[in-house]
Amino acid sequence: MLTVVDINNFWSPSGGGVRRYHLQKMAFYEKQKEALSVFVMPDSKTFTEVRSEGLIIEHVQAFKFPGNWEYRFIWKRSQVEPVLAKYKPDIIEVGSPYILPTVVRRAARRASPESKLVGFWHADFPVTYVGRPVAKKLGVGAGTFARKEAFWYARKEFKGFDCIQASSKEAMARLRKNGLPDPRWIPLGCDINMFSPTKRDEALVNELKAGNPERLTMFFPHRLCKEKGIDLLLGAYDILTQRLGHEPAITFAGTGPSLPLVQEAAKKYEHVRYIGFVNSVDEMARYYASVDLGLALSGWETFGLSILESMASGNAQVGAAAGAAFEHVTESGAGTILKERTPEALADAIVELYRSDMQGMKQKARAYAEKFSWDDCFKRQLELYRQICNKTPE
Repeated sequence: MLTVVDINNFWSPSGGGVRRYHLQKMAFYEKQKEALSVFVMPDSKTFTEVRSEGLIIEHVQAFKFPGNWEYRFIWKRSQVEPVLAKYKPDIIEVGSPYILPTVVRRAARRASPESKLVGFWHADFPVTYVGRPVAKKLGVGAGTFARKEAFWYARKEFKGFDCIQASSKEAMARLRKNGLPDPRWIPLGCDINMFSPTKRDEALVNELKAGNPERLTMFFPHRLCKEKGIDLLLGAYDILTQRLGHEPAITFAGTGPSLPLVQEAAKKYEHVRYIGFVNSVDEMARYYASVDLGLALSGWETFGLSILESMASGNAQVGAAAGAAFEHVTESGAGTILKERTPEALADAIVELYRSDMQGMKQKARAYAEKFSWDDCFKRQLELYRQICNKTPE
């Protein structure tokens, strides 16, 4: 039986796309018997949780980041080696690029030297967290230099790995250009039965419309931070109110460093609400299907699971001009692209989309999302694991 150990410091119990990837991956392996998946979960204490013949969760005590985050950080060989020695996996997948790939490589050398090492490029950090912020503060030249240095760091961290998986074609091309080992395209999936226009709740629709059937309604369940476009959306609110002739309704969900700004807006505006972290997938699907359009404002998504879930729910999108948001919107034809990252440009894009052929856009969004499934994603990935190990199914 093929054994896979999965380690990722990007896991968080209140996270977004990375959390969804791991939850769906665990669900896939839990119900099959062809392979064993062992998920190493950073946690407050160490213990083993056996879910099925195909899934085990190894909880590992790890340092918790302070502030409005629930991330924990595995950074020592002593946290990793016992798991690798216990399972002697065929494949070790590392999902975060900071320190962990080197720690895992060194731990594997001692505890499981036959294991193949693969990465998953969940965050395009040289561009997202290094290049663009530096360019904005210090100029294009400094940003380009910083991005190159970040890719140098990534090559150093993933040295000796057998491949790096990416779920965005744009990100995969960038990995290849910058010398990361053997990039492979693994598009993620969407539960198109759970996220569906049929989950529309007319009572919720009426509650959000608040007596005005023309009121624009939006749902923003992304990490509450500048990267996801919080500053753009909050900055666009008064402009939208003026151009629409009414106050739009925005429901925010989740957590993150910009939470105080969202809470302040919810106090200031009657039709802005914050509902906290939504742990129920059914509740997420209900909100997605009960609003008018979706917002995919981050230009640095490597796949954009929440974008696809919104599209599966029948929402056309205002998408960023780069990354997975751009790919999904342009390939589906179900939305409009943000021309500039300014509140004014965002207001223009939202109004343009809201006054377009929304019904046609909604149909295109749903049809596009139906091309993706989680089972296809993990079957494709399992085949990649076997290719790397040169193993055939038992």
